Amino acid sequence: MAPSIMAGIPALKADHTQLRTRMDKAVADFQTNLGSIRTGRASIHMLDQVKIEYYGTPTPLNQVAQITTPDANMIVIQPWDVSLIVEIEKSLRTSDLGFNPNNDGKIVRVPVPPMTEERRREVVKHLHRVLEDHRTAVRNIRRDGNDLIKKASKDKKISEDEEKRSLDEIQKLTDEEIKKMEEMAKKKEAEVMQV
Repeated sequence: MAPSIMAGIPALKADHTQLRTRMDKAVADFQTNLGSIRTGRASIHMLDQVKIEYYGTPTPLNQVAQITTPDANMIVIQPWDVSLIVEIEKSLRTSDLGFNPNNDGKIVRVPVPPMTEERRREVVKHLHRVLEDHRTAVRNIRRDGNDLIKKASKDKKISEDEEKRSLDEIQKLTDEEIKKMEEMAKKKEAEVMQV
């Protein structure tokens, strides 16, 4: 990528760094969400979004239990505090992951059924919703950046030319970040639809 125009303007340097960081975080969050979207085989990352009530606080499941995948069709959850078994099972049943967990008093077994064509389509729809949420987040960051640039121009901190070039740069950055997420989503969709 060409050197940043905004980074070379003292009045916008900090704003540029902040915008870039926020957009990168949105992409990283999207990538994390992709890991939890189900494909045909079991993965411990499928449960990354599951939270349980632990002493009144919603806590990620992987912080209160050991999660393993002994084979492609099973996830095993072994809580460090056995009293959480019922809470873990309840959280898994109420999540939109479509799992039917069972426990033996010490561990929770989560069978991962093979995905039907209908379930694959539902997962792809969910993937598109997650992608759109993250696109919107990146666009909101762009809007914030545009507002900062316009305010700097109005306050005579930057020239009109610098304002135009900076706005163009933010648009290019937005397009790049959205394109990255769309490419990740395409790969994940192909993975999900593969039988």
